[in-house]
Amino acid sequence: MFYTDGKLQFPVRVDTPNPVFARALQQAIGGVEGEIRVAMQYMFQAFGARGPAKYRDMLLNTATEELGHIEMLATAVALNLEKAPLSLQESVSADPVSGAVLNGMDFRHLLSTGLAALPSDANGVPFDASHVYASGNIAADMYANVTAESSGRVLAVRLYNMTDDPGMKEMLSFLIARDTMHQQQWLAAIEELGGPAALPIPDSFPQDREQREFSYVYLGHMTDGSIPEGRWTSGPSLDGRGTFRGEVSKPLGGKPSLAPARPDAGAQAGQTSKSGMTGIIGAVEGAVERNV
Repeated sequence: MFYTDGKLQFPVRVDTPNPVFARALQQAIGGVEGEIRVAMQYMFQAFGARGPAKYRDMLLNTATEELGHIEMLATAVALNLEKAPLSLQESVSADPVSGAVLNGMDFRHLLSTGLAALPSDANGVPFDASHVYASGNIAADMYANVTAESSGRVLAVRLYNMTDDPGMKEMLSFLIARDTMHQQQWLAAIEELGGPAALPIPDSFPQDREQREFSYVYLGHMTDGSIPEGRWTSGPSLDGRGTFRGEVSKPLGGKPSLAPARPDAGAQAGQTSKSGMTGIIGAVEGAVERNV
């Protein structure tokens, strides 16, 4: 069960409504870096969590907080739209540049919601959960969560720098602070799970079943044979189970050879037999030679 007292987690005020900034705020609601994404991610990680209950509880608490952040941002969008022009004529009378405000707005804020937020990003693309990661492996999920909070904090900082409105800066500074804490709590969980020693994920798969000669080698694919020198090309691996080295990648397999197309697969007649393919290849090679 979920409960609400109807109050915002942090005050939301807009001193100077800006409908264009309302559109920008949509990215923090329904973008891939946004609050719907992390709320759903933590929620579904919690729903499928196995093992110590404290991890499930932590995820559920944080998911619930993120729902509150969606409410804050939706409120901010609505407040920024309160003085938005409702017609082109209104925009012209208020602004010497015809349609300047309207052209920067998301028209669905006018046409679909009556000056309210949408579950979509800044381009009006609806949130579709394609970036919700819940693997059932607590360590993998914690690393995914650090990434989610990092990209979310980057977005919040960009929004903070985009506005001069004191109320919006205050709200965003709160969200930035919460992103800081959430990054730290996921990292703390990773440390509790073993830190780098918990790698590779999943640590339940025996490494002696890997082809260990490839486990800690950095493969370079540059045509000049160069290897970018870094922490990942020399020295002990971060899990303490190997030593990094760099090598130029070489093909270990041959060219793939597929069976002819099935007669009922909708392919060309020449694709349904090896002899037909040989004829096609010969014709192509002859055409190339003639053109040369």
